[in-house]
Formats: sequence, C-alpha cells, structure tokens
Amino acid sequence: MSEAIIERTPSAYYYPLLIKNLLGNAVRQFPNQEIVYSDFKRQTYRTLGERVGRLASGLAGLGVKPGDTVAVMDWDSHRYLECFFAVPMMGAVLHTVNIRLSPEQILYTINHAEDDVILVNTEFLPILEAIRDRIEPVKKLVLLNDTDQTPATPLDIGAEYETLLAASDPNYPFPDFSEDARATTFYTTGTTGLPKGVYFSHRQLVLHTFGVLAAVTGTGQGHISRDDVYLPITPMFHVHAWGVPYVATVLGVKQVYPGRYAPDHLLRLIQRENVTFSHCVPTILQMLLASPTVDEVDLSRWKVIIGGAALPQALARQTRARGVDVLTAYGMSETCPILTLAQLKPHMLDWDEERQLEIRCKTGLPVPMVELRVVDEEMNDLPHDGKTPGEVVVRAPWLTQGYLKDPRNSEALWRGGYLHTGDIGVIDEEGYLKITDRLKDVIKTGGEWISSLELEDLILKHPAVAEAAVVGIPDPKWGERPLALVVAKRDQPVDEAAIRAWLQDFADKGIISKWGIPDRVLFVEAIPKTSVGKLNKKAMREQYAQLLQAR
Repeated sequence: MSEAIIERTPSAYYYPLLIKNLLGNAVRQFPNQEIVYSDFKRQTYRTLGERVGRLASGLAGLGVKPGDTVAVMDWDSHRYLECFFAVPMMGAVLHTVNIRLSPEQILYTINHAEDDVILVNTEFLPILEAIRDRIEPVKKLVLLNDTDQTPATPLDIGAEYETLLAASDPNYPFPDFSEDARATTFYTTGTTGLPKGVYFSHRQLVLHTFGVLAAVTGTGQGHISRDDVYLPITPMFHVHAWGVPYVATVLGVKQVYPGRYAPDHLLRLIQRENVTFSHCVPTILQMLLASPTVDEVDLSRWKVIIGGAALPQALARQTRARGVDVLTAYGMSETCPILTLAQLKPHMLDWDEERQLEIRCKTGLPVPMVELRVVDEEMNDLPHDGKTPGEVVVRAPWLTQGYLKDPRNSEALWRGGYLHTGDIGVIDEEGYLKITDRLKDVIKTGGEWISSLELEDLILKHPAVAEAAVVGIPDPKWGERPLALVVAKRDQPVDEAAIRAWLQDFADKGIISKWGIPDRVLFVEAIPKTSVGKLNKKAMREQYAQLLQAR
C-alpha cells in the first residue's frame, strides 16, 4: 500500500524552511530589543533587520549572486550576526573562516570553498597579505573596522562595511528558493590531514534551531526564556556558534557579542549587561573562574552550556559553588552541532548536589528529532546499562550530508546509513549518554581499554591540579601505556608521586583498574590545544612519544 500524498490547492503557498523566516517575527515582535557589540555599538532588532537588508543589497552590488560564497573573518560581533542572516537569505553561501587556523590552512579553506567575497576584520589583514598571491582567484574584499582609521595595506579593498551598508537599500527583496539550498560552510579543525568542509542547508539550520528551542525553552534548570540575556563564548566561526544565535534571535532575547575573548572583558560584560545565558568549552570556563575579576561578579543567575570537551566534575563543582546552572551539551562540527543536553529530569531535582552534579557532567539526553544509538562493530545496539561501551552513531534532520568535495570520507562518515561520531559512549537506564572517549584516544594496554577522559576527570579532582590530559604512548610490552600531563596550581605544590598515589586510591576502591595508573606524570606549563580550545591529543602523542623515546 502506498502512502497518501497530500494534494496542494493550486493557489496554496508552499512555505519553505528558509533562514529568512527565523528573522521576520523577531524583528516585528521585539523591534526595540538590544544587540550589543562589546564596547563599540548598541543597536536594536529593528536596526538588525534594516542592516541585514542593506548588507544583502551591498553584496549584490559587489556582484554576489545566488550560489556564490561569502567568507567572513571577524571576531564575534553584530556584523557576524548580520552575515548569519543576510548572506544565506540572498541565496549565497556563508563561509565562516576559522581565524585560529594557520595561514596555510586558511588559504586552503578559502580556495577549497571557492570564496567570491571576503569580509575581513582589520586585525586579520596580515593573514591575507601573507597568502594573497595564492588565493584563487583574486577575491573582492570588504573591510570590517572598529576604528575610524583606514589601515595601510597592499590589498585591494573593494569596500568598507559601514560605508557599504550606508549606501545600500534596506529593502532587499529576499526571494523564496529551495530549502535544500546550501546556506553555510564550515571547516573542521581535525587533528589529522587537511580541514574538512561541512555544509548545512536552510532546512537543516531551521530544524536545528527549532529542535534546540524545543529542548531549552522554558524555566528551571537548563532552560532559557525571553527574559534571558545571551552572550556566546563559542566563536561564531565554529559551527555558527553552535547555532545558538539563531535560537536567541527567534526568542527575541537581548544579545551581547564580546569581540575578542579575554577573561576580564567577558566577566565585565556579564556584569554590565546582566548576562544570564552563555555557552563555551571547558578551558574558557576555567579561564573565567581563574580570573581575579570573578570575585567581583555575581554569577548566580548565569546558565552556561559546556561543549567541545567533557565537563570535569571538579570544574562543575567549582562552577556550581558560584551558583551557576552549568550543564553539558554534545555534538560535533558534522552535526550542526547540538545532539544532546544534560538537563535534569524532574525527579532528579530532589537529589543532593553531588548526584545532580553527576548528571550535569554526563553527555545528556538527545534533543527532539535526534536518534542516537550506541553500537558494536556490527551496528548492533548495546545494553543501556551505563557500563557497556560502543560507538555513538546518530540520525537527525540537521546532520551534514557529507564533506565538501570529499566523497570517500563522506561515505566513511555515513557508513550503514548512520553518521559515525567516532566517540565511544555508554547509555544508562535513564537514557543519558556519557562519552567515555574518542575511538582514536582510547588507550589499549595489554588488551584492556582505558578511558583517557575518566583518568583526566579523576586527576582534575586533586586540589593542586589546574589542568590535566592523558594520552596513550607506545609501549613495547603492553602496546600502549597512559601518560598524564598536568598543569599544577601555582600556589599548591604537587609532584608525580602525589598524583600516582591519588589515582592508586581510586584503583583501591575499584573505580579504575590498577592498569589505568599512568607510568609517567609530567608537569607542564601548558597543555596543547586546538584552535577551538579542545585538547590536541594528536600533538601530545607525537610530542611526548618522541621525548620519552629520546630519554
């Protein structure tokens, strides 16, 4: 029996899921709501709507047409928010350039994405100056400037952003087109090989927005409302700042964009603008809590979602001590990105703080429309007992359909019809996922698997430890052995024996295997991280394997 397809009345309007439809109601219903850019600018949603129209008109005047690609190199700003809407709304593709990549990697992404226009902050002109002769073909440049001074540069600047907008029509006629049209491109910061381009359609971004809205809108733990004030502390170049600026705009909340990240500056903005909702990676949260300024700021109304890496219980406990509603989210560049949120179920609100803390640090429950499984190598589902690990595979309407111009890796990503995350996890009886490691970061010693994330979490509970990372180092007898890298707190002395004794206590209690205790603990000034603040374990393995072999 075939399904019954609805009949469309000839005059009926087919409503495509386009990004422009995320903006209209917000501008109409909350025209006087504020959007703040650091110490530079305040504007309203009404102004946002006008400037989005002006930007589209200005780009069209520069020759941008549907299907072209517009790149942005900027700090988090009101301009970036305008690009989030204007570029895809006119049928072009927004390429959010990761300005923390090396110049060679940035050159690769610009050429691979085939950018037609680049909007560039004055601070990043030296990057383009260094690679300009190898950009194919020569692009039109639009300057983004926070000062009144025109920078000296050999680059051919086609227009200045504010001048372009002032001369352009705010009433751009944004057309309807296929909701499956590509809206954005972003390049992963993978630790192996060249960056991979992931891409998302209008339909995917709209459905991601409403999936996240369904999960977070409301009151109570892990929820936000129209009374909140939003400050992203995840770069807007990184998977659309996790897609949350679209969520915030639909809700019509006040938005605060910080520009360059600096702990004291971020804390000052939180205090001055009464910020109540943010998201960031654990390293940023650690930096904020370590700042001397933090004691001057009331964080008791702040809700912060942590992603990009596991939230250590020690950091969560420190954050909760300041009254912050902290919880974990999970996703990846390929998933747009949000898949899960570690919100407490109603019956858990009566639990003591330590039991609640354990839930907050789990990877969370899938948000609406996400099908998430933990499977073995044959794609068989594993028990939801909180103990049996397997690879996390997912389906959702907003997952990238592949890597740009890379069919081989695209097929590997989607083998078996599910997106393979490369993460190892367990699901408990309540349905909460907990990531226990990356497939490539699991330490295999003597036939036993050791979770580097679990060891890191235990080491971070030591009162004298500020940061920790654990990686597997080749061993002739056991295959691999764990190596711990530790950044100690400056005012609390600690040595290798103390860390090993600390872990031995957990082994004696049966929390970890005795084989999990690292043979070596190295104290370092800093731990290598990727451009978005994640632990760069590939770099650690390479650097310290060579160092230890040399010894």
